[in-house]
Amino acid sequence: MTRTLIRGGLVVTASDELHADVLVEDGRIAALAARGSDTAAGWTADRVLDATDRYVLPGGVDAHTHMELPFGGTFASDTFETGTRAAAWGGTTTIVDFAVQSVGRSLREGLDTWYAKADGNCAVDYAFHMIMSDVNEATLREMPKLVEEGITSFKLFMAYPGVFYSDDGQILRAMQVAGGTGGLIMMHAENGIAIDVLVEQALARGETDPRFHGEVRKALLEAEATHRAIQLSRVAGSPLYVVHVSAEEALAELAAARDLGLPVFGETCPQYLFLSTDNLAEPDFEGSKYVCSTPLRPKEHQAALWRGLRTNDLQVVSTDHCPFCFTGQKELGRGDFSKIPNGLPGVENRMDLLHQAVVDGHISRRRWIEIACATPARMFGLYPQKGTIAPGADADVVIYDPHATQVLSAETHHMNVDYSAYEGKTVTGQVETVLSRGEVVIDGRKYTGRAGHGTFVPRATCQYLS
Repeated sequence: MTRTLIRGGLVVTASDELHADVLVEDGRIAALAARGSDTAAGWTADRVLDATDRYVLPGGVDAHTHMELPFGGTFASDTFETGTRAAAWGGTTTIVDFAVQSVGRSLREGLDTWYAKADGNCAVDYAFHMIMSDVNEATLREMPKLVEEGITSFKLFMAYPGVFYSDDGQILRAMQVAGGTGGLIMMHAENGIAIDVLVEQALARGETDPRFHGEVRKALLEAEATHRAIQLSRVAGSPLYVVHVSAEEALAELAAARDLGLPVFGETCPQYLFLSTDNLAEPDFEGSKYVCSTPLRPKEHQAALWRGLRTNDLQVVSTDHCPFCFTGQKELGRGDFSKIPNGLPGVENRMDLLHQAVVDGHISRRRWIEIACATPARMFGLYPQKGTIAPGADADVVIYDPHATQVLSAETHHMNVDYSAYEGKTVTGQVETVLSRGEVVIDGRKYTGRAGHGTFVPRATCQYLS
């Protein structure tokens, strides 16, 4: 039995803040005791970690990543090895990535491909959602089998006709199956058919720069698709989770549904909280670095998103981490914004950016942990194994220095991408030490982890529905 004792820190979870020592035994949280208590004083351990003047946090749960994703004739530049190592550096100890079904192939084949990509390569624990690119009678029959296997969420796209797109009939059928099996439908809500018309028209006018990516993917088309997805889920009797909400109008649709008591949930991402169309308009093709879908919006949308996080109309902040290098990948879209690979790097930055939001007064400390750790764990059937510090939970623990300052930069990050979306931004707070199932993977800002430590975690169904 190996024992680690974390002494002297402020333990912050979604529900509590307490000055406590934390005892770890064989990869799990064994006990907490108030600092200075007789119980804590009597503990001995093989290793003692000093957390004086630090926060002791549950490891982050990033419920939306795309490692090695094929897109636009290339692949996301982070592998499961590099991406999970970067996650650890940023205080995230569990990712939920997306296995992809290819059109004409089975869900099983897509899932097995992603198992093979991740197996033996991950520095932290991982789970999978399933992207359904081809909804048909055969794939609908596969869905309950995947739920039994711990793949309990299925992503559908109202965007990207000819690639990932599903029509309303296919969406309804998938929702009906999910509703009957406890599965959760995740929706990329944009009207892809209409967007393709606007893309064609913009290019015909010679509007080829990256900023036009945001202009054609209109906020009203995100809102329309969000509304339609909600109504389809009501007809199907199925819960709905809308990914990467970027626009005030789409958020209003979610809020209205939740006011009716519907099982509808929403996620946003740091890029929509900290970046804007000003970045897409950067000259000399620099704007291509910020091309993602849903797109960045004008700054005035940010206040609505922060409000949604405070009021719980948005429940989760994930990254949608899908990095493509500027050189050789983003550059594929020079002269045609529609050919720029869609995606941003961010898995290493999420916890720090959200702590900056605490410093700036947007959210509280406990809300930080709620939206980054506890709620994604509950939403995707991982709680209380993940997302909290409590006896019996996995010892995924972050010792966090809330007073350190750092400058985010490609020069110092660990993601396998040649730029930072937050280059030059100064943030307050920094990860110091990270434990994954009790094993120290970041030790005082030094990487001590290894590929293969991370294991696959099968998930229960959404814990907000049981």
